[in-house]
Amino acid sequence: MDPKPFLIDEYVRWSDVDFAGIIFYGAYFRFFELGEMEVFRAAGVPYSEVFDRFDIWLPRAHLDCDFKYPARLDDALRVAAYFTRFGTSSISLNFDVLHLGARRLAAVGHLVLVCVGRESMRPQPLPDELRQALQPFTLPAEAARRHLGVIEPR
Repeated sequence: MDPKPFLIDEYVRWSDVDFAGIIFYGAYFRFFELGEMEVFRAAGVPYSEVFDRFDIWLPRAHLDCDFKYPARLDDALRVAAYFTRFGTSSISLNFDVLHLGARRLAAVGHLVLVCVGRESMRPQPLPDELRQALQPFTLPAEAARRHLGVIEPR
């Protein structure tokens, strides 16, 4: 099976926009969280089970976002979540948010999770079973964007 991003569609909600009706920058983090939760679930390791199953936590060490195209109230967005790198104790997770009407990237996010022991809170190696479960959603950004159908502006 070829790796592919996890895709989920969502609308810009009333609580996501500012007074001008344009998505508030912090609202993208809701879309990222939705993608993160659902890609783990699709991989067979939902967050409701992953911490007890592997006796770990996965705190966020880094989160960034680039804003590309404005989304407005009730616009349809497609969120692609995919893994780009597995370190010894870290996971890099990317998010591409496609504005479906414009077929352009609305936002691009990057998240780094660190595997830590639940008692020590110190980094520890990622469990092999977790790494293997997430592999079907691991690919470079360019390949993920081809799956997403992104049309870059000229």
